[in-house]
Amino acid sequence: MAKHRIFSTAFAKVYPMYVQKAEGKGRTRVEVDQVIRWLTGYTQAGLEQQIAQGTDIESFFAQAPAMHPNTALVKGVVCGVRVEEVEDPLMRKIRILDKLIDELAKGKAMEKILR
Repeated sequence: MAKHRIFSTAFAKVYPMYVQKAEGKGRTRVEVDQVIRWLTGYTQAGLEQQIAQGTDIESFFAQAPAMHPNTALVKGVVCGVRVEEVEDPLMRKIRILDKLIDELAKGKAMEKILR
């Protein structure tokens, strides 16, 4: 089975869309970065380095210092797909990040997003 094309997409191409979505709903880039750092364990410098290097999404998650142990608590539907039912581990991580950014954009409190 062929890999999904999102896996080879540069994280730097997706990141501005996350920021745009959040900022369009009155949230900030700082909050987007906080959510990404919480999920992946990157420092701010590490996150910025991944973006600057044009790291693909597969490598971005593979090189993540430490996925947060509470990611299993992220549940719900994003893009018509129930996050907890996604079988591919990498796609699940991508969907979890999508879900967290959705929650941010919908105005959910940061302490609830960062379970």
